[in-house]
Amino acid sequence: ALPRQVPGFDQVEWLIIDDGSTDDTAALARELGVDHVIRHPVNRGLATAFMTGLDACLRLGADVIVNTDADNQYEAADIPRLTAPVVAGEADMVIGSRPIGETEHFSWIKKKLQRLG
Repeated sequence: ALPRQVPGFDQVEWLIIDDGSTDDTAALARELGVDHVIRHPVNRGLATAFMTGLDACLRLGADVIVNTDADNQYEAADIPRLTAPVVAGEADMVIGSRPIGETEHFSWIKKKLQRLG
């Protein structure tokens, strides 16, 4: 569902961090047309995967970076809304939020821990 065109941008590229998966994520990503795939041979955790992605995007010359997880907790259709304040020069950074309390598949404890975090 990730967009290939976003208002205000001449080019949109996708970069996937495969953090040590064992299910051929990297191969499938390439098959589906992902522009850049970086694979950690073992799971190194969310923070390391995030930093790997940021570093790679900056090395590739990205002007704007949108980070999301592949678990569909964020709506890819919201990316134009998320980037609009940056394009308009109104913000240097925009942070989206998930409707944690309304996410049915989150357990009660996960909702509490997410709120605490």
